[in-house]
Amino acid sequence: MTEGNHPAMAGTGLLRTLVELLEASHLASVEDVPGLVAEHARHAGLAHVQIYLADLQQNTLRRLGGPGDEPGPDADELRIDGTLPGRAFQEVRVLASSEAGVAEHWWVPLLDGTERVGLLRITAAPGADEGVVERMRHLASLVALILVSKRAYSDSYAKLVRTARMNVAAEMQWNLMPPLTFADRDVTIGAVMEPAYEIGGDAFDYSVRGRIVHVAVFDAMGHDVSAGLSANLAVAACRNHRRQGMELAPNSEAIEDVLIEEFGRATRFVTAVMMQLDVDTGVLTWVNRGHHPPVLIRGGRWISTLTCPPAHPMGLDLGLPVTLCQAHLEPGDRVLLYTDGITEMRNARGEEFGLRRFVDFVIRQNAAGLPVPETLRRLIRKVLDYHDNRLHDDATVLLLEWRGGAI
Repeated sequence: MTEGNHPAMAGTGLLRTLVELLEASHLASVEDVPGLVAEHARHAGLAHVQIYLADLQQNTLRRLGGPGDEPGPDADELRIDGTLPGRAFQEVRVLASSEAGVAEHWWVPLLDGTERVGLLRITAAPGADEGVVERMRHLASLVALILVSKRAYSDSYAKLVRTARMNVAAEMQWNLMPPLTFADRDVTIGAVMEPAYEIGGDAFDYSVRGRIVHVAVFDAMGHDVSAGLSANLAVAACRNHRRQGMELAPNSEAIEDVLIEEFGRATRFVTAVMMQLDVDTGVLTWVNRGHHPPVLIRGGRWISTLTCPPAHPMGLDLGLPVTLCQAHLEPGDRVLLYTDGITEMRNARGEEFGLRRFVDFVIRQNAAGLPVPETLRRLIRKVLDYHDNRLHDDATVLLLEWRGGAI
């Protein structure tokens, strides 16, 4: 009997796997991780472990190789749509590939919080006990944390998850943005940005401070490196002022001062919606700096746009007052922030995707019970298909869901 067969021994093997893998990871590079995982997973009765990472646009799963890795029979690149591993990724659940009713291997989601990093492909040792799936999940949790802790300084990771050449503006934007997904007991936040490899002036931001959640979307004039610089400066200024305790309206005015000081008056400008949510009360407060109003979805229906008297875009210095607006959310409400590249850009026939089509799509996916990240992944696929897979403006969506303590 191997260490992974007997339940008690399997538990001991799992602990040994996790502890030794964690210790070994401290001095490991991203390339070392697959070999270390394969080596230590055997103690928990798990064999032939491969790591697959989702690409930047979440179209494919690409195998991460390295010294000591164990290449498997599956391709190094797998489609997310229309495959069993892709389904495991989309639905965030463990799925088994079987033959004649006997599981051959499992596809196990790699999650950092709610961020879908990729999948593990795992084969259990012969005669593995019924707790094998639980051990796979524990292993996947640790592997995801290790990968996320190392990817920020790994060119290998960045190259693997890219399927096209990225321009300088996009490189700058992606290094600035927080992760595409976040969730805790009170809220879920998801975001998407396209064209992923050519993004210019769009940006989003979010943060949590105690019981207050901040979210924002920015859209800088233009679609080039200068637009990226403007958006970067706006986000950095927003974070700096927020962390000094500045409220929404004065923060937006201070961002404008920074933009004018750097670029001059009415030379570069940025539109934005900046919000904060009190997760205890559901009170949502926001300012609109020349941006499209957010959309409120409640009970699976489009309730309204969150209108607020807009001030001028930051950087134009027109002297319009900044109005602070407020609404009360109900548990389960979803708020959509977006840039005009989603709704206003026209396809080859001169037709806009439009606000109604955009919101209806999100509502339908929500009714299907899909998690927020998968809803947004499918939304951006729909937008790209509508425009023949070519966007000529930045298109960004941020979705904020408030659960109201119901979990």
